Amino acid sequence: MTHFPRRQVLAAAAAATLAALGAPAAQAQVKYPEKPITFVVPFAAGSATDQLARALGQSITEQTKQTVVVDNKAGASGMMAAQAAARAPADGYTVLITTNTTHAANEHLYKKLSYDPVKDFAPVAGLGKGGQVLVVRADAPYKSVGDIVSEAKKRPGKLSFGSGSSSSRVAGEMFKQLSGTDILHVPYKSNPQAVTDLLGGQIDLMITDTATGVPQVKAGKLRALGYSTTKRSPMLPEVPTIAEAGVKGYDMGYWFAAYVPAATPQPVVARLNELLSTAVKSAAAKTFFESSGAEPWIASPQELAKFQAEETQKWGRVIKAAGIEAE
Repeated sequence: MTHFPRRQVLAAAAAATLAALGAPAAQAQVKYPEKPITFVVPFAAGSATDQLARALGQSITEQTKQTVVVDNKAGASGMMAAQAAARAPADGYTVLITTNTTHAANEHLYKKLSYDPVKDFAPVAGLGKGGQVLVVRADAPYKSVGDIVSEAKKRPGKLSFGSGSSSSRVAGEMFKQLSGTDILHVPYKSNPQAVTDLLGGQIDLMITDTATGVPQVKAGKLRALGYSTTKRSPMLPEVPTIAEAGVKGYDMGYWFAAYVPAATPQPVVARLNELLSTAVKSAAAKTFFESSGAEPWIASPQELAKFQAEETQKWGRVIKAAGIEAE
C-alpha cells in the first residue's frame, strides 16, 4: 500500500511543475483538437459520470467541430477504465472523465492497483461536486440526525446502515466515527438495491447519492435527515447538513474530474482545461447539474492536483479508522 507522504510530494511536485508551465502553456497556440476525442468513463452508460461526460462532449463538439466519443469501460471499481486511459497515447485525444472512486478511494480499498492515480496521470480540470443524503423510511421514528445518534448510543450495534458504493460506505463510516456511534454496516451491490431494503425495513438508514435518494424523498417514501457536504443541497434546501445537525466536522461528498496520460504536453493540457471549463458552463451541463443535484466545479490542473492529494488522505483516514480491509 502506498504511503501518503510520497503521494503528497508527488502531487506537490506535479502542481509546482504545472504552475511553472501554466502561464506560457495557456498562451501557446496549440493546434488541438484536430481529430475526434475519446472520453473514457469508468461507469456504465446512464450513470451520473456518463451523463456528465456526454454533456461536456456535446459542448466541446460545438466549440471545436470535432466529435467526442464516450467509451464506457465499467467494472472493477473503475480500474479497467483508469488503466486503459493511463496506457493511451499521451496526445490529449484520450481523456478520463472520472470520480473520487478511481483517484482517491481505490488505493485504500485494493491491495493492488493496475494504475497509479498520481504518477500515471496529468490532472486537467475539476468538473463537478455533489453530496449525499442521509435517509430513513418515511414512517421511521427518527425525525432528525440527533434522533439517530441518540438511538445508536442507546443501542450500540443494533441500528444498521446500507451502502452500495464506496462513497456511500465511507460516508456511513465517517458518520459513525464523528458521532461516536456503533452502527452495523450492510453491504449491497448498488445504492438502489440498498434503498429497496431500506424501504422494506431490512435496514434502518443509509447515506446515498442524491440521484438515488431524492426521488424517493420527493415521493414521500423516505425522509431526508441530513446532507453530507458543508452546503445544503439546492434539491433539498430545507434539509440541514449533517454538520449543522450536530455531527461537527462532517463533510463527505463526491466529485468529477478530468485526467490525461502523464506525458501529455502542457499546451494540450491547458487547451483541454479551457475547453472543459467552458463546457462545464454549457446548457447541457447545466441540465445535468440541475437534475443530479451536483454543482459545477471549475478547477485548474494545479488546484485539482492539490485537491486530489487532500481527498486521498481524507478517504484513507476514514477507511483505515473503520478497519476496512483492502481487497
